[in-house]
Amino acid sequence: MGGLPWLAHFLCFFFFHFHFQASASFSFNSSSAAMLCQHDQSLALLQFKKNFSITSDASPWDFPYPKPYPKTDTWKEGTDCCLWDGVTCDIETGNVIGLDLSSSLLYGTIDSNNTLFFLPHLQKLDLSNNNFNHSQIVPQFGQFLNLTYLNLNYSVFEGQIPLEISYLSGLVSLDLSRNSYLILEATIFNQLVQNLTQLQELDLSGVNMSLVAPNSLMNLSFSLTSLNLRSCSLEGKFPDISHLFELVSLDFSANYDLILETTSFKKLVQNLTLLQELDLSGVNMSIVKPNSLMNLSSSLSSLALSSCDLQGKFPDNIIPPSLGSLKRLFSLDLSYNNFNGEIPSSFENLKQLHTLYLCNKNLSGQIPSSLGSLKELSSLDLSYNNFKGDIPSSFENLKQLHTLYLCNNNISGQIPSLLGGSLKELSSLDLSYNNFNGEIPSTFENLKQLNILYLHNNNLSGQILSSLGSLKELSSLDLSYNNFYGEIPSSFENIKQLDSLHLHNNNLSGQIPSSLGSLKELSSLDLSYNNFNGPIPFQGSRLPSLVYLDLSNNLLHGPIPSSVFKLMNLSFLILSSNKLMGEVSSAVCKLNSLEILDLSNNSLNGFMPQCLGNFSNNLLVLHLGMNKFHGNIPEMFSVRSSLRYLNFNGNQLQRRIPPSISNCKNLEILDLGNNNIDDLFPHFLEMLPKLQVLVLKSNRLHGLVKGSSANYPFSKLRIFDLSSNMFSGPLPAEYFNNFKAMMNFDVKMEYMEGPINSYDYSVSLTLKGLEIKLVKIQTVLTTIDLSSNKFIGKIPQVIGKLKSLKLLNLSHNQLTGNIQPSLGNLSNLESLDLSSNLLVGRIPMQLTYLTFLEVFRVSHNQLEGPIPRGKQFNTFDNTSYEGNLGLCGLPLAKCGNGERQKPTASKEDDSKSRNGFGWNAILAGYACGVIFGIEMGYVVFKTRKPTWLVRMVEDEGH
Repeated sequence: MGGLPWLAHFLCFFFFHFHFQASASFSFNSSSAAMLCQHDQSLALLQFKKNFSITSDASPWDFPYPKPYPKTDTWKEGTDCCLWDGVTCDIETGNVIGLDLSSSLLYGTIDSNNTLFFLPHLQKLDLSNNNFNHSQIVPQFGQFLNLTYLNLNYSVFEGQIPLEISYLSGLVSLDLSRNSYLILEATIFNQLVQNLTQLQELDLSGVNMSLVAPNSLMNLSFSLTSLNLRSCSLEGKFPDISHLFELVSLDFSANYDLILETTSFKKLVQNLTLLQELDLSGVNMSIVKPNSLMNLSSSLSSLALSSCDLQGKFPDNIIPPSLGSLKRLFSLDLSYNNFNGEIPSSFENLKQLHTLYLCNKNLSGQIPSSLGSLKELSSLDLSYNNFKGDIPSSFENLKQLHTLYLCNNNISGQIPSLLGGSLKELSSLDLSYNNFNGEIPSTFENLKQLNILYLHNNNLSGQILSSLGSLKELSSLDLSYNNFYGEIPSSFENIKQLDSLHLHNNNLSGQIPSSLGSLKELSSLDLSYNNFNGPIPFQGSRLPSLVYLDLSNNLLHGPIPSSVFKLMNLSFLILSSNKLMGEVSSAVCKLNSLEILDLSNNSLNGFMPQCLGNFSNNLLVLHLGMNKFHGNIPEMFSVRSSLRYLNFNGNQLQRRIPPSISNCKNLEILDLGNNNIDDLFPHFLEMLPKLQVLVLKSNRLHGLVKGSSANYPFSKLRIFDLSSNMFSGPLPAEYFNNFKAMMNFDVKMEYMEGPINSYDYSVSLTLKGLEIKLVKIQTVLTTIDLSSNKFIGKIPQVIGKLKSLKLLNLSHNQLTGNIQPSLGNLSNLESLDLSSNLLVGRIPMQLTYLTFLEVFRVSHNQLEGPIPRGKQFNTFDNTSYEGNLGLCGLPLAKCGNGERQKPTASKEDDSKSRNGFGWNAILAGYACGVIFGIEMGYVVFKTRKPTWLVRMVEDEGH
């Protein structure tokens, strides 16, 4: 028995030591309990677990979240819940007081009956970065009266934030951010502000607070140290929160309708002296003078004022040199404002700076070499400015640099070898849209961490470095719009992480290496506008990730390999303008994710796969024009079709136009011209509410073109081309009366937008006898071409209402009666062709009002009387009038008593006649300043630079 006191002392010491260790290690993230978890709370947790499934995409792994894993996997019945992952217990009572299930891959809903609410002792609750499947934040959350910490960030909650959240008066930290469908009403916010008097951290970023008046933020707790209201749709005047003296972090960014005035900003920066992080990006600060920034707190470590519309008259619109005195700055972002001038030399004092973003509009001069002294810089963005000269050699000191963006400037010279020579840690490099020349430096082979390399839109030349193939971390490479020649290096097959490869608009040649087919991560491949020859590679390859494939405008030949139709994730397949031949397999219709299919301008033949009309509801563009397809147009177009552009122009298609095309309610352009279609006019096209361009020219269409007067058919039509068919009967006056888009005089000059930035709509028209391919279609181009048919009767007066019309061609028909004086109302008209008809009477004087008219043809009619004089009529030669024996006046014979007199031509006049017209006429034509020009105004095409230039197109017969 003598040993018992010793044993008692030992047990007491052991208990005390254990208790001390447990207390010391107690935290929110782990639990050590002296006694078992309360049984009812253990059951509640197990039931909570059963309500959710574990799914890999429920918890994205990105900043600032830790790597997700299923914490509830450790929750087993019959074990102490205080030892479960994410559970914290009170060591004396065994009550669950903390639950951290952040990034736990949970998927499911939380309703009012959830057993989570059987844990009344909770003090800390973190459910962030899960997927609660659009659950509402139920009022039962207000039962946790002991809560000091509540985090529901990024967990797919939606709906109204309940009033009961304001009952949690002990909250020190509240985070409901990144739930983009949450709504906070004004009355509930006011209750939150009134009751949560101990709050130190408040994050509501992404919550819709559009109904909350900004001035209600003036009542926020004095104890706040962190306030984040990023992207909350706040509107009106920026609130006076200068009483929040304890604030260390303040973020009001991306509230674009919030206006910050000079006085409020000055009070803010003068009173919040503890502020270390300030982000007002996107807040309207247009009336705040940039020199107000000189009063910012010296304690700032992060300052973001991008897209604030900071401006002023020189010198107030320069970047304030006083910012160079904020020596604690770790991050500085002044991007997208209206600063002028140069980067202040005082910035060389910011030795702690890690990130510097001055992506702007108007900064100029040379990039200061003093930036090379900021040796801690890891990210530098000077893009979208007017910097010129070279990259400073002092940049070789920036050994920590990971990101360098200098795109969209006027920097010239060769790319310095220090990139890769000294700066070996670069992961993102963007030098695009500059004037760099020469070759890619060989030192680039040292950039082993490089993930993004953009050198496009420069004047670089030479062969592409084979050593780029050793950059195994590279995911995106863009060398387009340069002058590289030679072949694609075979070493590219080693870049296994490559996601995007763009080499278009160069002078590359040879065959496309089949080894590219081994790049399983490749999602975007653009090799267009080069000189590649041989067959399309990738036979037998899978390319499972490929979404975008553009091999257009090369010299590729042979059939389209069946392996292309096995790229099941393809959304964009563009093989136009090559020398491809053979039939198109119906296997193309297995690509049901396609949005763009363009096989135009090849020598493909055989029948069109009939499945093309309904194989993909996602299809936006179907362009098979300029091939040798024959047979029928696909009969069935899906009711759910998204098609916006359909072009079968220039084939040998026969029979009818299928009525199911009317199912394509989003169709904007329909071009079926230059085929052998034998049908009546497709009146069912009236049912297409968005149709802007209709080209049915050069077919065997016949019968009447008689429109409906109801429901405004073709109200958005701007190009209407039925030329070179066999239509008969009167002109379709009913349609003319419904062409509302051609009556709209006030149209902004833009181009019709394709479904993606890199794809442009095109259409073929006949202008002045030339077949013109418009590679981009201007919204101001409005044309009606009904020439070379068998239309009879008079020209309808209603045509005079189409005041935005630029081209009207009614030639080579059997029209009778007078030329309508109402045509003089077409004040935008640039080309009018009424030739080869049976028109009689005089040329109306009203046509002299057409000051933009450049082309005028009334030849081969039965007109009489004097030709009008003045303005544009002084520029037209005799070919405009020939074949009208009753016409007189210049440039034909003089009129005597209203009749033609035989002229006595001088040698000079004879010379003018033989050449069509004289120099006076040419000068007069130029003086008019017509938009249309000489067939060139609307004809544009891609060059090797990202500009749209003008080109002449060969005559249709060539």
